[in-house]
This record gives sequence, structure tokens and C-alpha cells, in this order.
Amino acid sequence: MAITVGDYLLERLRDWQVDTVFGYPGDGINGILSAWTEAKNGPRFVQSRHEEMSAFEAVGYAKFTGRVGVCMATSGPGAIHLLNGLYDAKLDHVPVVAIVGQTSRTAMGGSYQQEVDLHSLFKDVASEFAETVTVPEQLPNVLDRAIRTALARSAPTAVIVPSDVQELEYSAPEHAFKMVPSSLGFAPATPVPDEEALLRAADVLNSGAKVAILVGQGARGARRELEMIAELLGAGVAKALLGKDVLSDHLPYVTGSIGLLGTRPSWELMRGCDTLLTVGSSFPYSQFLPEFGSARAVQIDADPTMIGMRYPYEVNLVGDAGATLRELTPYLLRKEDRSWRAGIEDGVRRWWEVMAAAAKVDADPVNPQRLFLEFSERLPDDCVVVADSGSAADWYARQLRFNDTTRGSLSGTLATMGSAVPYASGRRSRIRPNRWSRSPATARCR
Repeated sequence: MAITVGDYLLERLRDWQVDTVFGYPGDGINGILSAWTEAKNGPRFVQSRHEEMSAFEAVGYAKFTGRVGVCMATSGPGAIHLLNGLYDAKLDHVPVVAIVGQTSRTAMGGSYQQEVDLHSLFKDVASEFAETVTVPEQLPNVLDRAIRTALARSAPTAVIVPSDVQELEYSAPEHAFKMVPSSLGFAPATPVPDEEALLRAADVLNSGAKVAILVGQGARGARRELEMIAELLGAGVAKALLGKDVLSDHLPYVTGSIGLLGTRPSWELMRGCDTLLTVGSSFPYSQFLPEFGSARAVQIDADPTMIGMRYPYEVNLVGDAGATLRELTPYLLRKEDRSWRAGIEDGVRRWWEVMAAAAKVDADPVNPQRLFLEFSERLPDDCVVVADSGSAADWYARQLRFNDTTRGSLSGTLATMGSAVPYASGRRSRIRPNRWSRSPATARCR
């Protein structure tokens, strides 16, 4: 029996080992939704209460699995509702593919019901890749590029399928002029700087007496390497908000969050250091970094477009966090004077004492900080914590002490309301092993 474009779209998603699509039904995607009745719910369709929630669920799924998140919405207002969640993915560097409907090709340009210029709508948020499928032969190439680009660039992409195209009989691209065949597969790159660059970075770090390390979510997966380098350099480590789960808060030299929701030890670390190493972070608030030019600095980031930002870094290393740190470690010298580290650890101890005292101040009906303190002491191993924007983000950043198995996130750069619940529901979705996942160490979610 002939299959439709809608049927083949779901088949291609299965071929990419996409196991979950978050969406909300609508007339503009009826041709795809009807294909699910024959697909035996593969991939699994998770219906949200609103398209915005679908996009956030895809972001949460991608953040906590390292896999591409997929959301789906109908034409017009459905596509518009995806924007907030897609901007969350764009600003936090998360791979998400949005599949959206459009009015029939015969009605396009006719001011038809729910007709929106989707290319203009997605021009910024899906700037890495947004394309419309106008004929069946175009589908595999467009979908493959959307998934591959989302994973490679850690960004949202969009696939637009007009409603009449969804119901056409699918035919594969031919071996012919102006046909574009496609194939499956994605292997993330693991770049490492050359030896000369590593030597220059080591020279900067070895020359410092008071080293501070700033880590972001791009350093996830490099926990062992970070701990080793922090020990060699006698350094303190501050964490950008999206990097809260990169290192355990129970390590005595981890000063916690930095910035508007940061801790006093992180502030003191940055004000007192003479050397800064930033790993996998595009932390935006430069006023919380050392005085401009007062510290020698090295940055490591997998994304060359994010390198050299926020501070006058003397050496900029473009490379995977874990691989680069492993290559850098043999060139580093252990600092015998541990007085700088001892001062950091003393400040961290005092900070947690202050936080506990603040949480135990009486309030009517309850001191909310007390809830976070008690919750922090009861966090089970291998748990996932999500927080919304507002005061909850403050308490999440300052009161919760993650161990080395805790995962956590929130809407970091966009700082939008309403992301926590869909993040959690997205994370709870079924997961199968996927050889095309991004390695946690190469994720660029900051």
C-alpha cells in the first residue's frame, strides 16, 4: 500500500531513533497526526496542554538526555506559540527540531485562514535552518538536515510541511538533476587545540598564584578533568547558573553560583584571583568577573563563535571541554602554596553556615528558604531538579547543594516563566539508547 508524506515523516523520525514527539493537535497537521494511527505510536506522541508547553518539553528532553528534542504544532497560531520555547532552546544552546504545519500550497499568498509567513516568523529563532517541504521528494533531505544541524549547532531548527503535502503519496528523490538525496547519521566532532596553544595556556595558568575557574554547562561530562585541574592549581571553582550540576556543591573549593543569583564566595573568588580559566561558559555578566584586565585569563569552548567573549582572554582554546582539559593537564604544575585554596574553602564553609541560618529565620506562614534547605538535605541520588524563573531560581541557585549525581536546569539565558513543569514532563519521557546523541562533554548548553 502506498504511504503518504505524513507516514514517511514518522518513519524517518524512527530511523533517526527519535522516540518522542511533543505536540498539540490541529487542522494544519492532520495529515501527520493521522499517520500515527498506523505507526502504533512510534515515535511516541506526547500531547501537551498548549504548543508553548510542547516546545519547552522538547527543550527539557534535549537538556537532560543530550538528544535532539522534537516538537510539533499546527499552522498559524500553533507555530507562533512555539516561539518562546524555541527561543529558550536558542539562547541556552539546545538541539530542538520544530515540525509545523502550513496552509495548503494552493492557498498560500491568499491571506487564507491561519496563514502566517513562517519563514519570516522563524527567521531569527531558527536561523540555523528553516525550510518548507513543497514536494514529497524534498522531505528526507530537509528533515535530515534539520536534525543534523540542530545537533551540530546546538540550536533549534524548523521543518514546515503544508497540509496538502502531508497527504500526498510519498516518492523518494530520484538519481536525477536537481534532486537532493540524503542519508542518516551524525557523529559529533571532538576538537582539541594544537600543542602550541596548549603550552601558551599552561604558561598563563602556571604563572598565577591565585587561580579561579568558571565552569558552564559546556563543561558537563568533564567532571574528573576539572577536579584534577582544580587540585593541581589550588583553584576555586564558580559555576554559571546552567552549569550548576557540572560539579558537586559538596566539594570544599566549589563556591557555587556566580552573578545576579550568585554567592559571596564566588564574588570573593573573582575579586581576589590573578588568573582565570573559563570552561564551557558564555556567562554574560562581566561585572562579576575579575576587574577588566586585572587577571590573566584562558578560555576553553567548543564553539568558536562564543570564544573570546566577556573578558580579555589571553589564550582562547577552541575544543571539546573534556578532551582539551585532558590534553592540557600534563603541562600544568602543582602549586605548593595552598593558602589561596585554604581561604576559598573557609569562605565556602562560612557561606553555607549563613545560608542555613537565613533559612531558619522564623516566618509566617513559612520561610521559603527553609523548604529549599530541607529539600537540599534530602536530595536522592540520580535525581533531576528543575526550577522556574523568579524567586525560585534564586533559592535554587543559592540554597540547593547538588551532589555529583544530581542533574538540574532552568531557563538560563531567556529566563522565561513557565518552563519548569514542561522541562520535567519532557525529561520523564521514555528514552532508548541512541548512537546519534551528543556527548555530554560536547554539549554547549551554558
